[in-house]
Amino acid sequence: MKHDPLAVLNTIAQAIFDKKGINILALDLRKVSTITDFVIIAEGSVDRHTIAIGRAVESAMEKIGEKPLHIEGMQAGDWVVLDYFDTMVHIFSPGVREKYHLEDLWREGEIVDLSINISSYGSAS
Repeated sequence: MKHDPLAVLNTIAQAIFDKKGINILALDLRKVSTITDFVIIAEGSVDRHTIAIGRAVESAMEKIGEKPLHIEGMQAGDWVVLDYFDTMVHIFSPGVREKYHLEDLWREGEIVDLSINISSYGSAS
């Protein structure tokens, strides 16, 4: 079943936020890339945190019936990538995001206005 892209992005962003991920950015790449339609970029505090965020995203997506085509980086945790074909999720540990500058690579992408329920802050472990 095909889900509304904004609902999927919000599901991913909420999972990241609930695991205390920071600097969440979603970009619409449909007009600038053939690799994927959307990308979400976020950060964890340490490698174990980025892995936990990746698992939380995977779990949240499974609840809406979405399974990743590919997952990379869950062992090392410095850069976790979850590929959902239409949406790619990149979760970085500190310093790695700045090193690769994905925002600059896709600077022509349009920023997506995400809807995150901040009242849930701290409710997920």
